[in-house]
Amino acid sequence: MKACFHFIFICASCLNLVFGAVLIVGAQTQETKPNILWIVSEDNNVTMVGCYGNRFATTPNIDNLAKEGVRYTNAFSTAPVCAPSRCTLITGMYPPTLGTEHMRSTYPIPSYIKFFPRYLREAGYYTSNNSKKDYNTIDQLETWDESSDRATYKNRKDGQPFFAVFNLFVSHESSIHVRQDSLRHDPRKVPLPAYHPDTREFREDWAQYYDKVETMDQQVGKLLKELEEAGLAENTIVFYYADNGGVLPRSKRFMFESGLHVPLVIRIPKKYEHLRGDLPGTTTDRLVTFTDFAPTVLSLTGIKIPDYIQGHAFLGPQAATQRQYAYAFRGRMDERIDLSRSVRDKKYRYVRNYLPHLIYAQHLPYMWLSASMKSWEKEFAAGHLNAAQAAFWKEKPSEELYDVAGDPDNVNNLAGKPGYEDILKKMRKVNHDQLISSRDAGFIPEAILYEFLAKGADELSRFTATKELDKIIETAEIASSRDVKNVSIILQRLGDADPSIRYWAATGCTILKINSADAKSQLLNLLQDPEGAVRVAAAEALYSVGDREKGLKGLVEALSHPNPFVKVQSLNVLQGMGKEALPAVDAVRKLVPPGPATPMPQDDNFDVRAARGLLETLKP
Repeated sequence: MKACFHFIFICASCLNLVFGAVLIVGAQTQETKPNILWIVSEDNNVTMVGCYGNRFATTPNIDNLAKEGVRYTNAFSTAPVCAPSRCTLITGMYPPTLGTEHMRSTYPIPSYIKFFPRYLREAGYYTSNNSKKDYNTIDQLETWDESSDRATYKNRKDGQPFFAVFNLFVSHESSIHVRQDSLRHDPRKVPLPAYHPDTREFREDWAQYYDKVETMDQQVGKLLKELEEAGLAENTIVFYYADNGGVLPRSKRFMFESGLHVPLVIRIPKKYEHLRGDLPGTTTDRLVTFTDFAPTVLSLTGIKIPDYIQGHAFLGPQAATQRQYAYAFRGRMDERIDLSRSVRDKKYRYVRNYLPHLIYAQHLPYMWLSASMKSWEKEFAAGHLNAAQAAFWKEKPSEELYDVAGDPDNVNNLAGKPGYEDILKKMRKVNHDQLISSRDAGFIPEAILYEFLAKGADELSRFTATKELDKIIETAEIASSRDVKNVSIILQRLGDADPSIRYWAATGCTILKINSADAKSQLLNLLQDPEGAVRVAAAEALYSVGDREKGLKGLVEALSHPNPFVKVQSLNVLQGMGKEALPAVDAVRKLVPPGPATPMPQDDNFDVRAARGLLETLKP
C-alpha cells in the first residue's frame, strides 16, 4: 500500500490536475504498442479448467492457450462475487477503501479515480467492451469507444491499437437453474468436493456446469481464431481469466478457495517478449489479485500508473516486486448482510468473520434457484450430513485457517489447533494491518455508509482518513472475537460518541449473548439512539439475550425508517428468527409493492427483496 495514500485520497482536486493528461512511459509508437484482449468468463474457479489439473473438465482451447502463454497458479479475485470484483478490475482499487464493497451498491467514487481504460483511450487506444459492466459504482461513459453486445476491436481505425474485453456469460450461475434435457458430462463420474453431499441434484448440477464451461471454452476458441484470422495474434497480448469463483453452492459469494481462486492465463507474443515475466508454456506461482490487473495493462501499454492505484503491475517495465499476500473481502450479498476479510499467501488462507453469529447459508432466494442448494438443505434437515457438509448450515467461527495445498476444499479449520499458533497470529496481524492501511470503510454499517455517500465520495474519504476509523475496526475485532475477556470493553463502548462503535458494541452483545443488567440497561437506551443502525443492533441484542418483546418491537419500528439499509438490517435479523418473526408480518407486507418479484437482484430494492424473502419464510 502506498504510504501517501491518505493524503492522495483527501487531495482529489490536486490529483485531477496531475493526472488530467495521460503520461506515457518509454518511446512506444502507435505501431509498436501491443493490443490487449481480455477474455473473461463468469463464475468459474481453477478446478473447472483442464490445464489446472482437472481431467474431467473439457477446456482444450484454454489448455492450449496455457501451452502458448503463462498459467498463473495463484491468481485471486478480491471478492467472491462479480460486481465488487469488477469494481476492483476497472479501478485498480480495493473496494472497501472506496465504500463499494457491497453487492450492487452503485455508490459514487472520488472524481479523480478514472476507470483505467480511459487512460488507454486518451493514449490513442480503441477501447471496446462486450458487454457486461456491473462495476458496482456510478458508470463512467467516456471509458469506452464502444460498449454493447456488438462491441469489437474490428470497428477501430486502421492501425489503431485496441483494448478489447469480451465477457462470456454462458458459465454464469444462472446456467444451472434450469435443467438441460441431456448432459455431455456424466453425472455419475463427476468429482465432488468434500463439502457437498452426494445427491442426484448435486451430481446433475455439477455435470451441467461442466457442460457450460465446455461451451465457454468453445467461445474462447472462437475469439482466438478470429484474432488469428485477422492477422492480429502476433500483435496482441491475451488475458483469459474468470471474474470470480463458482458456481455451485459454497463457492461463489464465499471466502474459500472455491470462491476466490480464479484461472489466469496470459499469452504474450514473441514481438513483445521484453514485456514477459516468464517463458511461454510455463507456470508461475506469483501471487496476483484483481487490484493488479489495471496497473499491469497500463505498464504493458507504456502508460504511467497513477499514484492512487492500490494494485501493483506484475508485467511490463513498471512491474513491482512480488506481493506476499492476496487480500479479499465479503460484504452484503444482495439482500443478505455479512462481513468477512481474507488473507492468502502461497500456503495458507486466513479468513476473519466479523459477524460470526450468522450462518454461512443465509437464505438468499437467488441461490435457492438451484436444485443442488435445495437438496443440500433437505439433507441437513434430515440429519444426513457429515461434519464437513453440515458446517455450511451452522454459525461461522471467528477465524479460519486452511492449508490450501493439503486441504484444497477448505474443510479442516486449523485456527486454534496446536502447532498453528504462530501462523494464525501472523495472518491475523497481516489482516489487521491491511484494514488499517487501506482505510477499510466496510466496518461502517451500510446504513451509516449510505448517509455518508449521499453527501458525496469525498465526505467518506475525509472520515476514513481519521483515527476514528481505527477505533471502529478495533471495536469490530473485539466484538467478533467471541472472547469473554472483552465484555467490559464492549459494555464501555455501548456509550461511545461514534455510532459505528455503538453498533459494533451492541453486535458484540449479540455474539457473546451478554445479558447482564448493565448490558440490558444500555441496550434499552440504545433503542432510542439517533442512528437507525444502532437501534436495530440493540434490538437484535435484546432479542438474543431473551428480551424478545422489546427486541421485536424495536425491529418492527425500524421497518418504517426512511433509510433503506436500516430496513434491510432489520429484515435480516427478522429472517434469522424464522417463524418467531410472525408478529412483524403486517409491517413487512407494507414494504412489498404489488406485482411479481424481479428475476434478478436490482440495484435499489434490497429492502423489498428482503421483505419478500421474509414473507416466504413466514407463510403458514
